[in-house]
Amino acid sequence: MSRLPGKRDFPVEHIRRYLEPGPVVLVSSQWRGKTNIMTMGWHTVMEFTPSLIGCVIASSNDSFEMIRKSKVCVINIPTADMIDTVVGIGNTDGSETDKFETFGLHPRKATKVGAPLIDECFASFECRIHDAKMIDAYDFFIFKVVKAHVAPRPRYPKTLHYHGQGIFTEGGGKAVSRVRGFTKYRDTATF
Repeated sequence: MSRLPGKRDFPVEHIRRYLEPGPVVLVSSQWRGKTNIMTMGWHTVMEFTPSLIGCVIASSNDSFEMIRKSKVCVINIPTADMIDTVVGIGNTDGSETDKFETFGLHPRKATKVGAPLIDECFASFECRIHDAKMIDAYDFFIFKVVKAHVAPRPRYPKTLHYHGQGIFTEGGGKAVSRVRGFTKYRDTATF
């Protein structure tokens, strides 16, 4: 057995560093002819069928009202080489800037929602608000993914994972399989 880690007290306001390992996403929205993109470092899969994703979008964010009113968005997953774009989008006010133009991104028309996909991202998930009950109290949106677009290569792309205070790590790349050990929830889908 390996040596036990020596644990120390840690500030509770910084625990996100350990709990937010999911990939950073770019959320695109559109309302009344205006588009926006926001960087998001926290989201959670809430259910597999239907495919539900939960996330907090602060009411102070320009995307909040656009998504609430349109009831749709696209969750796009950038690769790690897009880090400067991801940080730039996160530090730019959408009410003053066309982020697609400013960051050289190409919008693509979605097939099921009114918000655009971001061509440069390796995956894009078209979403509709599935449950709006927690938006007013917590700025918490629950989306249902209604269409998914994923590039076939690379199979496990390098993604960005935010740990707070401007620190990112890269995920993805080398896959480690334990398929034989998954007997209870074996995924029968092939990719």
